[in-house]
Amino acid sequence: MQNVHKIKQDMCDIGRRIYNRQFAAANDGNITVRISDNEVLCTPTLQCKGFLKPEDIATIDMTGKQIAGRKKRSSEALLHLEIYKQREDIKSVVHCHPPHATAFAIAREPIPQCILPEVEVFLGDVPITKYETPGGQAFADTIIPFVEKTNVMILANHGTVSYGETVEQAYWWTEILDSYCRMLMLAKQLGNVEFLSQKKSQELLDLKDTWGYKDPRNTKEFEDCDICANDIFRNSWKESGVQRRAFDAPPSMPAEAAPAPTAGGAKIDEEQLVKLITDEVLRQMNA
Repeated sequence: MQNVHKIKQDMCDIGRRIYNRQFAAANDGNITVRISDNEVLCTPTLQCKGFLKPEDIATIDMTGKQIAGRKKRSSEALLHLEIYKQREDIKSVVHCHPPHATAFAIAREPIPQCILPEVEVFLGDVPITKYETPGGQAFADTIIPFVEKTNVMILANHGTVSYGETVEQAYWWTEILDSYCRMLMLAKQLGNVEFLSQKKSQELLDLKDTWGYKDPRNTKEFEDCDICANDIFRNSWKESGVQRRAFDAPPSMPAEAAPAPTAGGAKIDEEQLVKLITDEVLRQMNA
């Protein structure tokens, strides 16, 4: 049997961490935890997440109707509920406005891949949803094209949403993402962002698979994708207004590297080699 009071305490703790990290100003953000098939604990609207008490937490059903609590539930609860409906494995959702990740949301700049090992293992490709006015079902529906393939998203011109098996895990993905976005900005100011090699990037994907973290790049559907080119969600960029502006595209890194020449005279895949050289030339011309 779940200790609901302890879960509420955990939600308050995450609220304080969100506020202390400046991921939520004033009454920004919301946190939920699913405690049964039809019951979800939800933070209240118009209250600072840094000063929550367990008795402030409301209970809602899977339609968004409040069924318990002295304070009104968050106005953006439908976003959380849609994630629970799409992902039965998810037990908690965290939405907030971490400044560095939200800067990417405002710029609609895709998150570069194959740079930081922790990001490859824990996050993978991070989508940016299309913009919709927060609060309604149309806003909640913006996550549907992506929710099965990731545990964290950037909400265009709004913030982030992340989700997991516990409230702490749901929060982790947001913290990792914002830290990474900050590092990218700092590296950009230094004048260079260096990508990992294809071999080293593939090693991280292999580790991710071994450790039980899901990544679309490790599935049959995307076995031929360019593992560092945001191939998982790139088809959504046009509709969402996403475009590379601040960061260059990575060098081409197909999932299966071309055979390398050896002292024994092994043949080179000439077609693949030509493609790699062409891609690199085009990248240098556009740099």
